Amino acid sequence: MSSMAAMPPAAMKYLLTRPKVVAPLDPNFSPLILAKKNYLKYVAGSPHFVEWVLPRSDGAARYKLPVFAENHEDVDASIYLAGILIQEMMWQRSASGLLLSGPKKHCDALKAAYSVGGAYEFEVLQMPKVCGTPDKPFTVEIVSADKLPLNRDTPQVCGTVANGCRLAFDLGKSDIKTVAVKDGEVLYSKETEWDVTNPDPDYHYTAIRAALQKAKECLPKVDAVGGSATGTISGKNEATWCDIFPNVPPDVYQAKVVDIFSRLSKELAGDVPLKVINDGEVTALAAFQKIGAGNIMGISMGSSEGGGYANSDGNLLGWINELCYCKLDLNPEAPTDPWTKGHHCGISHMYLGQRGATKLAAKAGVKLPPNYVYPHPDMCTIKHEDHAQCLKLIQKAMADPETEANVTKLY
Repeated sequence: MSSMAAMPPAAMKYLLTRPKVVAPLDPNFSPLILAKKNYLKYVAGSPHFVEWVLPRSDGAARYKLPVFAENHEDVDASIYLAGILIQEMMWQRSASGLLLSGPKKHCDALKAAYSVGGAYEFEVLQMPKVCGTPDKPFTVEIVSADKLPLNRDTPQVCGTVANGCRLAFDLGKSDIKTVAVKDGEVLYSKETEWDVTNPDPDYHYTAIRAALQKAKECLPKVDAVGGSATGTISGKNEATWCDIFPNVPPDVYQAKVVDIFSRLSKELAGDVPLKVINDGEVTALAAFQKIGAGNIMGISMGSSEGGGYANSDGNLLGWINELCYCKLDLNPEAPTDPWTKGHHCGISHMYLGQRGATKLAAKAGVKLPPNYVYPHPDMCTIKHEDHAQCLKLIQKAMADPETEANVTKLY
């Protein structure tokens, strides 16, 4: 197993950039966006670049980063930032492999980092599953720039009409949300708690079906089914890689989870149209429909964080949009998370969503049971029940005039 990559002194020099308005409960918060802006000022005009391409089945993502020369005393800052930006793009778009071009020292270091045993071993092992090819290893190649494929996306058109009788669901890490809609009017809406850590796929199927059945009973018929879930959903509505089923064994996952949405729709509604997408993508599409403008990024914050992007036409681009795995905070002492199992720190999971509040609740003066005070072991697992209860205590403290001012610092 790899160990977390230590931040080299050269990277600290350029990348530890705090906001002008310091986070009161997390004063060493150092966002990636400010780090990148600061770094680019120092490499402006450099003739040296690292370029990379992340190929996937329906496209490719390409980027070019100016870097310090191989013999520059701060070359490690360039290598470190390139690794983080590759990781960010990987969780935006997905990747079956990595193609690198640029100075030998930079490319060799990045190839090692994106190998088993390297700093990004988590991504190396997860991307084949994310791409729906778990038996095909992630590969890294160093090539000349003229061999790098061009950037390419495959737009996916999503409908915006909600007439007729429609059944919908959203699978979150804390609950199953179900809705019944008739000609644009919501007839039924409910949240049902479930245990995403259960390793039995039949438990998940039964829980989702039961929640949808109650919604269905409010409709005279079902004309279409729509849904959203965390993770990678294929164009064929397959649950290619969904972290709402984290403990289902890989072989059982392939047999009973990949086609779970199609089976549910078939059983509940027959051969009606079905569309399931990433939960963050729903946010982006809703924003496009509401404001009538594209090139829009949507973020949904619940138990964790979802993200999505719609282009100028309001279409999705075939990206996975798993932004919760992107590095947000470059502070070397930022918290780790239970999803990457200690491979990384400062991941978005821990900032945009419930845990962004619960990890700082005690510092904000919220009265908590000892096991709700981060980093108690109960608060460092993938289970969300304790965080949901902690959030209720935060909301209670916000409603108390004596504690409101201090608790407001969370936001």
